[in-house]
Amino acid sequence: MIDMGLADRNSNRRQSAGRSMLTTLLITATVATAQTLPIATTQMLPQTANRQTPADYALGPDDQIIVHVEESEEFTPLPIRIDPKGNINLPMLGRVHAAGLTTDQFENFLQTALKRYLRDPEVFVTLLTLRPQPVSVLGAVANPGVHQLEGRKTLFEVLSLAGGLRPDAGYSVHITRRLEWGRIPLPNAKDDPTGHFSLASLDVKNIMDATHPEQNIPIQPDDVITVPKADIVYVIGAVRKPGGFVLGESETLSALQVLSLSEGLDRFADTQHAKIIRAVPGAKTRAEIPVDLKQLIAGKGTDVPVRANDILFIPTSNKKAATVRGIEAALGMGTAIGTGLVIYR
Repeated sequence: MIDMGLADRNSNRRQSAGRSMLTTLLITATVATAQTLPIATTQMLPQTANRQTPADYALGPDDQIIVHVEESEEFTPLPIRIDPKGNINLPMLGRVHAAGLTTDQFENFLQTALKRYLRDPEVFVTLLTLRPQPVSVLGAVANPGVHQLEGRKTLFEVLSLAGGLRPDAGYSVHITRRLEWGRIPLPNAKDDPTGHFSLASLDVKNIMDATHPEQNIPIQPDDVITVPKADIVYVIGAVRKPGGFVLGESETLSALQVLSLSEGLDRFADTQHAKIIRAVPGAKTRAEIPVDLKQLIAGKGTDVPVRANDILFIPTSNKKAATVRGIEAALGMGTAIGTGLVIYR
C-alpha cells in the first residue's frame, strides 16, 4: 500500500523546494537584467514585489506576473503583463485568460492545462506589480480626491501627488485601510468596531523633521488618507502681519505669543484696549475678553490664553494716528496701511 502521509510530505517538500528555486531564479534574473540595462532603465524596474496583497486579490489588466514551471526550459522567470483583455501568452498554451483569478487559482488552472504536455507539472505564479490602484486623499490638500497609484508609494509621495498640504492643514494625518491589505504598521493602529478596517494617525511634523522617518509608511490600494484642517488663531488690527496662525500641537497660545507671530504692534496700536473675541457655543454673539497688552509687555500682568478660532483684536489709537499723520503731513511724507488676511504656519 502507498503511505498517503509520506506522499503528502514529499509533495510539500517539492512545493517548498520549487518556491525556493523560484525565489533564487527571480533574484538572479533581476540582478542579471539590472547589470545589462542602462541606469535609467534599471531605475524603472518593478518595486512592488514585496507589497503585501490579500489572498483573494484577483488578477486583472496591467498586473505584472511571473509564471514558473519546474523543470521546464520553455518557461523563463521573466515579467509578463496582463493585457487589456485579461490575457497573457505562454509557451505551449498560447493565449490564456488570467483576469478574475487569484494567483492560486491561476496556478491550478495552468497546472491542469499543462498536463497535456508535461508530466506532473508544478506551476508557480508570482504577482510582481499591481495595476494602478485607487487611493483617496481628503481634507486640507491642494488636490483632494481619488488618485490612481502605480507601483509602490509612501505616504509623503501620495500627499505630493495630491499637491501637498495647504497652509491651513493640521499636523496630524489619519489613515483608514481595509484589513485585507493588512493592519497599518504604526504603533497606534487599531481596528474599527466593524472589524473591517485598520485606523491610525501620525504627526506629519515627525516625518518632516526626520525624527520618525519610519512613519512614512507604504500606502496600499483603497487607503483613505485624511488631512484635517488645523486649529487657527487670528490677529487683526494694528499689527505688522495680521492673519491666521496655525496652532500646531499646542491647544492654546498666549496673547504675547500670538502678538509675536504677527511680528509685533504697529506704531498706531492702542495697547491698553486690545481684546480677544471668542465664539460661545450655542450663542449668536461672541464674548469679548479685555487684554491690556501694555501691562503684559511690561511684565506686570497675567498673560491670557488664546484658543482655537479666537480673534485677537488690537485697535488703532486715533490720538496716536492723528499725531503721527500730522507730523508726516508737515514733513511731506505719506502713509499707507495695507489690509488682508493670510494663514501662516
